[in-house]
Amino acid sequence: MNFRELGLDERLLEGIDAMGYETATPVQAQVIQPILEGRDIIASAQTGTGKTAAFLLPIIHKMLTSPHPANHINAMIIVPTRELAIQIAETMEGLGYFTDISCIAVYGGGDGNSFVTEKKALSSGVDMVVCTPGRMIAHLNMGYVKMNQVNYLVLDEADRMLDMGFNDDIMKIISFLPKKRQNLLFSATMPQKMRDLARKLLHDPVEINIAVSKPPEQIVQEAYVVFEPQKIPLIKHMLNSKAYTRVIIFCSKKQHVKQLASELKRARFSIEEIHSDLLQDKREQVMQDFRNKKLKILVATDILSRGIDIEEIELVINYDVPNDGEDYIHRIGRTARAETKGTAITFISEAEQRKFAAIEQLLGKPVTKVAVPEEFGPAPAYAPKSGGRSGAGGGRPPGNRPGGNRPGSNRPAGNRGAGGGNRADGNRSSREQGASGS
Repeated sequence: MNFRELGLDERLLEGIDAMGYETATPVQAQVIQPILEGRDIIASAQTGTGKTAAFLLPIIHKMLTSPHPANHINAMIIVPTRELAIQIAETMEGLGYFTDISCIAVYGGGDGNSFVTEKKALSSGVDMVVCTPGRMIAHLNMGYVKMNQVNYLVLDEADRMLDMGFNDDIMKIISFLPKKRQNLLFSATMPQKMRDLARKLLHDPVEINIAVSKPPEQIVQEAYVVFEPQKIPLIKHMLNSKAYTRVIIFCSKKQHVKQLASELKRARFSIEEIHSDLLQDKREQVMQDFRNKKLKILVATDILSRGIDIEEIELVINYDVPNDGEDYIHRIGRTARAETKGTAITFISEAEQRKFAAIEQLLGKPVTKVAVPEEFGPAPAYAPKSGGRSGAGGGRPPGNRPGGNRPGSNRPAGNRGAGGGNRADGNRSSREQGASGS
């Protein structure tokens, strides 16, 4: 479907053309028209399906074509993390470039000046607010936020917000909103708690399912079964074997990120790290350098596994096996975007074998196991049913090899959006995620 077939405002179509969009993605084709008709929406749609534009385009169109008060908030988009808030505001900046629709990203982690800028916008009025729950609660508690004219409420990655413990914050924010409004709920998964939330918020919703349950076919998936101390030497070997321009290495723990990044920097690789301990301006600078190819390798927690929109990532390495199949799909989905090909490699230690076997079960097929080169010594057999104990060809882990030490065991938006970024760290039960997101 061509965007011009949707009857969108000409100023908005100029922004769409400027961003290089031509045809709607499946989620956009199914969601935009019901939103234009004023229907509530519950949509299962993962990162990479185009869901951000799916809700921004009709909301911007309706603001352009319907009268709304200039000194109030008209649309509120609640998201789990600052990275996603920034990215949505940045997309809004592009789509709304030829309009006068104002937008601000409201999230924690900035300095006092950003809070003052947010306060001014929230008290004097702004068309669209993209916010994390904790930061918005902080502003609401001070009594100056004008919420009584909000016509559109969007909850993006709502399942993630519930996983991070934001249910009470979300309900408190919603208690300040007018009863009559349009509600749009987007979620990668639909567990029972999502259904319960939808029943509370939505009125006669249109339900749409665009969930991507399997990785794209163009991703070459491989795995190495290794002892933990073999991981760093093997990564160095891989990175030296080919001149990659963009690589992301995912770790499940911040400690692993820091120690792996330190090892790779000592080996003179073009590498930086991303995790929630970094200040926001540093994270944004690292992401900008990666986008501009000034930086070739990122070592990151799952802060980058969802939402990052960077093409031409050639290789994704899972230094640690992800916590579940959904996280695995999100991680490896950073490569092979926009119909390009890519490679995803996972290192499976003995302790991680059962977890990886569960991921293979979700995928519906085994991932190709590549033999560890002989120079790195014997490796364990893949025997997840026996707990990953060494079998034939197994042996003991290698001793101290060179480089083989094991690790660990915005700018504020004014009239338009703010810089880019992405997702919360991977341990779902961790409150560090919540701190990162608000």
